Amino acid sequence: MTDAISPLDERYRTEMSEIFTEKSKLGRWMDVEIALARAHAKLGNIPKDAVPKIEAAKGKVKLERVQEIEEEIHHDLMAMVKAMSEQAGGAGGYIHHGSTSYDIEDTATALIFRDALAQAEKRLAGLRAVLKALAQKHKKTVCIGRTHGQHAVPTTYGMKFALYYQEAGRNLQRIQEARKRILVGKMSGAVGTMATFKGQGMQIEKMVMDELGLAPAPVATQVVQRDRHAEIMQILALTAAGAEKIAKELRNLQRTEIGEVGEAFGKRQVGSSTMPHKRNPHKSERVCSLARIVRANVHVALENIALEHERDLTNSANERFIFPESFIITDYMLSEITKILSGLEFFPERIKENLERTNGLILAERLMIEIADKGLMGRQDAHEYVRELSQKAFRDGKHLREVFSASDIGKKFSKKELDALFDYSTYIGEAEKVVERALKD
Repeated sequence: MTDAISPLDERYRTEMSEIFTEKSKLGRWMDVEIALARAHAKLGNIPKDAVPKIEAAKGKVKLERVQEIEEEIHHDLMAMVKAMSEQAGGAGGYIHHGSTSYDIEDTATALIFRDALAQAEKRLAGLRAVLKALAQKHKKTVCIGRTHGQHAVPTTYGMKFALYYQEAGRNLQRIQEARKRILVGKMSGAVGTMATFKGQGMQIEKMVMDELGLAPAPVATQVVQRDRHAEIMQILALTAAGAEKIAKELRNLQRTEIGEVGEAFGKRQVGSSTMPHKRNPHKSERVCSLARIVRANVHVALENIALEHERDLTNSANERFIFPESFIITDYMLSEITKILSGLEFFPERIKENLERTNGLILAERLMIEIADKGLMGRQDAHEYVRELSQKAFRDGKHLREVFSASDIGKKFSKKELDALFDYSTYIGEAEKVVERALKD
């Protein structure tokens, strides 16, 4: 363990972290500079033999040297240009020809986003695989459904996991659909007019973007417009909220009073520093906690859209935080919730116990519908009739079946019919088919 300031450096570090290191960013800046030099060479603007020297310089530039130069000149991008020029020899004078800082930085940011989005897609695919397996395994695991925190009617655990599977799929689609708006770069100069390229701006920009696998922004100022960046931040927030949604449900299902599932608990794991018996759902709580940061960063990204005139610098400093933070935290959350689900424990006896906790009241809806379908009462009258019986059963602490059987309408039902009506496992409607349909995509 090092003396790090940010938990992202250690506690929440993932594969995503490597994409956002200063070293990685420096490499992407130089990739754009090399693509620009190649375009100039093809058009005869710089000597062709300068390109191999510029390419070779990339492998020789050290982050420490760039930081040393920046300390002196107070400009990070120009520090990279100077460090690269030192290693390119006589070709150094052709680096950064005609471009402005954010031609390089914003285009490099798109390259970083491309790598980061690929990692996010990988995580979402992994989460969906686990959710799909759980949905298939538990499509017949009947449990109580809850609305407003109260017992409603039976559902299945398969339904829960199929729901999360579909939502994760929508977030995956959002990433894929947003790529065309997010993965864009620019090579258009100080205010977007391409004046420094002397009539070759459109051609140079297209050549650079084609080589890098990006689309050129149709129009830009000194920067790529920040609505694009805000969109990906919102998608990350939606993805984080999806993970939080799962974690929150698992936390509630682990409450002592419910106890239907539990996070895997290691043999030597400690739940509390003072209460030895505790099995706190701390991993799920951590997921919920981190989601708040990703959501909060969306506000900052939205503030960055309205820059002054052709640009100001108010987006720059905060983007050094919000981009890596949101991507890394979301990646960690997806990894963590996938691991939680992979090791999730189920407690069948508690699931059954909770189904029976209300003494049959969760089947009042079924009873109402059956009375109406038999033509014994209209639907509204049947609702009121069963409501009164339910209140009586609750007050007297009796099973709804017992109270109903003693009523005038109840006496019209045979024991076999009552057995069927009060069988929780047969009142899940099309749940199995719904799960199968949700998993087909």
